[in-house]
Amino acid sequence: MNAPPHSDRGPRRFGWPQRVFSQVLLMQLAIITGVTVLVTGLFLAPLSAQLDDEAMRRALAIAQSTAAQPGIAEDLRTTEPSALGPVQSAAERIRRSTGAEYVVVMDRRGVRWSHPEADRIGEVVSTDPGDALRGREVMEIDSGTLGRSARGKVPLRDTSGSSEVVGAVSVGIEYDSVRARLLGAIPGLLAYAGTALAVGALAAYLISRRLQRQTHDLAFSDISALLTEREAMLHSIREGVVALDGTGRVRLLNDEAQRLLGLGPEAAGRPLEEVLDPGRTVDVLAGRVVGDDLLAVQGGRVLLANRMETDDGGAVVTLRDRTELEHLGRELDSTTGLIDALRAQDHEHANRLHTLLGLLELEMHEDAMEFVTEVVGVHRATAEQVTEKVRDPLLAALLVGKATVAAERGVSLRLAPGTLLPDRVVDPRGLVTVVGNLVDNATDAAAGSKDARIEIGLRAEGRTVELRIRDSGPGIAPEQHASIFTEGWSTKDLPAHGKRGLGLPLVRRLAERQGGSVTVSGADGGGAVFTVVLPEALGTASPTTGGER
Repeated sequence: MNAPPHSDRGPRRFGWPQRVFSQVLLMQLAIITGVTVLVTGLFLAPLSAQLDDEAMRRALAIAQSTAAQPGIAEDLRTTEPSALGPVQSAAERIRRSTGAEYVVVMDRRGVRWSHPEADRIGEVVSTDPGDALRGREVMEIDSGTLGRSARGKVPLRDTSGSSEVVGAVSVGIEYDSVRARLLGAIPGLLAYAGTALAVGALAAYLISRRLQRQTHDLAFSDISALLTEREAMLHSIREGVVALDGTGRVRLLNDEAQRLLGLGPEAAGRPLEEVLDPGRTVDVLAGRVVGDDLLAVQGGRVLLANRMETDDGGAVVTLRDRTELEHLGRELDSTTGLIDALRAQDHEHANRLHTLLGLLELEMHEDAMEFVTEVVGVHRATAEQVTEKVRDPLLAALLVGKATVAAERGVSLRLAPGTLLPDRVVDPRGLVTVVGNLVDNATDAAAGSKDARIEIGLRAEGRTVELRIRDSGPGIAPEQHASIFTEGWSTKDLPAHGKRGLGLPLVRRLAERQGGSVTVSGADGGGAVFTVVLPEALGTASPTTGGER
């Protein structure tokens, strides 16, 4: 089926694209970009806090090391704050060696004894040192005379043994350096994020291209229209459509397929072997029988099946009901045979008329009367014999007609001793189909054989009918007794309608539908014997007639 034209082709317009490929690609790129930005932000937020904490801990460690220096507490008590004093010298040495922004030593009044800017020595610190002077260590981000910094403050204790707090040490790490580290990490992080984004975009493009091939570059509106048209088509066509997936499960059944196979909507999603009985129909649907216009019999219906594989390993099978066509074909075969029989009978009738005309011209009137009586009596005797033992009118008429056709082909058709069938047949047409198929096969088999004959036996016991047909033909090999009931099996040439091997499978299905069976065996002296048992073929006997008329 040709794909519909794309709705987004034609004059170029700006806006949201219509094709599935373009929409999916844009949505994937948007998702990937959003996720990348979110992950980058979630990574940077704790990184900034982590760098701040690291800077404050470093400042605190430097302050602790400074406070532990021997002599600083003593110098604080014994000297005056001065740019050349020992406290300033020691603090500056530590500041330069550690890379801190400042190292400030103060007394209990908050007066600076050291500072990177010497002219600020002797002044009170700009931030409150109260916590450190009360003996607690402090970490914080704060602003002072040198700007914003990460700070660590510790108490300065007397080393003479009293452990009295004589001052405090405050160390600052320039906050711009912390921010610089953060900003320095961003390019690398963005490079990783960009790489991830590029890989994700490439993967999204490849996936979208695959989707483009699978959807044949259709727009969503086209797909929606196709699905609508598909549903309308599947449910309106008069052919059965069965779709199977790669594992043999039923994917789809349209209305006609459900009718032909005798299934319901619940069959979808189940394995084929679970919803249908084993046989040729399942083999044809599953692809175990290969060919075009394959025949199968399902529930008394003759089906014509064609199977086409799909790209995903599944298959689509179309089914056509050719039951009526098969009946017409069989009627054509019967008509052809009847025409041949009539042609032969025409010659025989002409011979009889010529004989009768000769007897009359010779004025042998009594001999002429005896000749006519004999000819008419043979046909009348046959009809009376059949109707006396076979009370169902349809079946009796069939046997009389078949006897005439068989006689023209040189085959004698007679009823077996003990044959008796009451007029209580539940499904006369089904029984006529069974008997007609078996008699036709027996006639074909017996024609041309020595002492060609067919013997038909019909017996009733309760509601069960047993049909036995014996012919004088060549018989059937024992190894073929099972295969003759398979659709397509035949020893005959193709008829006018081009199909053979349906009669016996149809007989078996009709028998099984009534809970019966059909078997074949060899006959004494040659030939074949077909036995059909139909347990529910007769209705209940009438109390007034005893079941017979």
